[in-house]
Amino acid sequence: MVTIEKNNTSFIFEIKGMHKLWALKSQLIIPIENVITAYKNTQSLNWLGLRMPGTQIPGLITAGTFLASEGDIFCDVVNKENAIMIELKDERYTKLIIEVENPTAAIELLTKQGF
Repeated sequence: MVTIEKNNTSFIFEIKGMHKLWALKSQLIIPIENVITAYKNTQSLNWLGLRMPGTQIPGLITAGTFLASEGDIFCDVVNKENAIMIELKDERYTKLIIEVENPTAAIELLTKQGF
């Protein structure tokens, strides 16, 4: 599970609990202007790309960095019903696929214009 906070310049993605161990990451800080869009994830998590490093047990957990043809993807998902996709520019990751507590609220926070 990931929580998202917003300050004046960035979004802070905090990886919680055991997910830190599975994803081998505890936090991502992304400048607001580098978030292109966010939406409910509909992509299959069975094959995202080459896992480098992370944890993947099909149907149970997909977490960590995946090297894909379209660029690196960071994923942290156990419950795919609460997964959102965030498209980025000018970052190490081209996409984040993360599980959040409330997908609708997270998408609204990430896509709301005006500060």
